[in-house]
Amino acid sequence: MLQKNVPLKNLNNYKIGGSASYFFEIKNMEDLKSGLLGFYSLFHSEKDRPPVFILGGGTNILVDDKGFQGLVIRNLLSYIESANGEDLIVGSGTDFSELLKFCIENSLSGLEWAGGLPGSVGGAIRGNAGAYKGEIKDNLKSVTSINLKNFDYKNRSNIECNFGYRTSVFKTDEAKNEFITEAIFSLKKGSKEEISRLIQEKIDHRKARHPLEYPNIGSIFKNIPFGLVPDKFKDEFKQYIKEDPFPVLPVAKLFSIAGFKGKRVGGVVISEKHPNYFVNVDNGSSEDVRNLVEFAKKEIKDRYDISLEEEIYYL
Repeated sequence: MLQKNVPLKNLNNYKIGGSASYFFEIKNMEDLKSGLLGFYSLFHSEKDRPPVFILGGGTNILVDDKGFQGLVIRNLLSYIESANGEDLIVGSGTDFSELLKFCIENSLSGLEWAGGLPGSVGGAIRGNAGAYKGEIKDNLKSVTSINLKNFDYKNRSNIECNFGYRTSVFKTDEAKNEFITEAIFSLKKGSKEEISRLIQEKIDHRKARHPLEYPNIGSIFKNIPFGLVPDKFKDEFKQYIKEDPFPVLPVAKLFSIAGFKGKRVGGVVISEKHPNYFVNVDNGSSEDVRNLVEFAKKEIKDRYDISLEEEIYYL
């Protein structure tokens, strides 16, 4: 059911932000179509309509304090179906932790790297989420999406999704009017105990290294491909390089070297535990986050001639 002026603060992990002008939730495709048709009927023409945003787990977005002057569709398309024993059809609104539970219960291997990965499957696909040398693209067979204007479906193979470092075709103009509905993951049978152990290992590592005790939206910036580090700094930084899944300079390490830990603006602090996390410690605002982001970008550019790129999405 289409609603107006719905607060988004408690629908995102940061607990920051204003309201959406229009809002509805979907649990199936009929919900999506009827909600959109109701929304479209409010406007004389397509050019009069405000923008549409798909909200998944709310883990990678910064909602503006002034809210969003458009429609937010909260994606609750949550289901997991076995296609042939090893292939899984997964709804885009499925929480990633639920997918990993299913993998453990059914002894399916391939996603162990994602232990503790927050958010929804659709969001993870859109940004080609990755950690511990793994990425979504590694086990993805195909992705189905629907055009929000004409309701036509499109199925893309892994290659057609144009996956890159924390990106995909779904972040480009080619798919700007599309909504990911489901995907097929190709996994392998394995040892239930070993799969469970490896997933828990990643969860424990995240708890130990990341400031999960505070509202956060994960890493603020993408790690820096080592090839983009100026030659004069390569020797200084080469000891910190890691494979993710190619050689990168971790932003957390760079911020630590730069002395950013504990830097605070308003209610938001650059984490002492993991400085690529900007944590909401005291009713922070989107302006606080943006000011910290701009501070970090300017300082790193001035000191090391490195241009940082945000991993988060501004709504």
